[in-house]
Amino acid sequence: MVKQLIVGDTTNELATTRRILERLSEEHMSWKPHEKSMTLGELATHLINLLNWQIAILQYPEFDLSTVPLRRKPLEKQSDVLDEFDANIGKLKNLLAKCDEKTLGEEWTLRHGDQIIRREPRAIAFRIFGLNHMVHHRAQLGVYLRLLDISVPGIYGPSVDEEAQ
Repeated sequence: MVKQLIVGDTTNELATTRRILERLSEEHMSWKPHEKSMTLGELATHLINLLNWQIAILQYPEFDLSTVPLRRKPLEKQSDVLDEFDANIGKLKNLLAKCDEKTLGEEWTLRHGDQIIRREPRAIAFRIFGLNHMVHHRAQLGVYLRLLDISVPGIYGPSVDEEAQ
């Protein structure tokens, strides 16, 4: 049952995230709403990284943040964002298909060197650190689109932009 929930949630959230990414405007990729905010391109690239983390949760028993750069160079083209997103979705779906309930119950650790940040069953890590984290940043991206006066797609039902059409 846990696998069914993970697969169902993931399928829905990834499809919704892709609809948001399809609205990206290359002319605004360096825009940010506040000096402390990520740019549109950085935020979109972070969503790609979150897919990489979801893949890592299913592939490895732990993830060490000290072994990866804190930030990667932001993607500048919508096509690059969508291409990498789609490629990662393919990898993730293959891993989910091979995953079983036992694997989802195994312990997974997020660390930074010797510091343990999270240690929990893989299914919980996937849902909270992977999927919920992606949903959070996807919502930020929706706000960016609204502030840029770009039509926002519906997430869990029609958006005001879709209702107006």
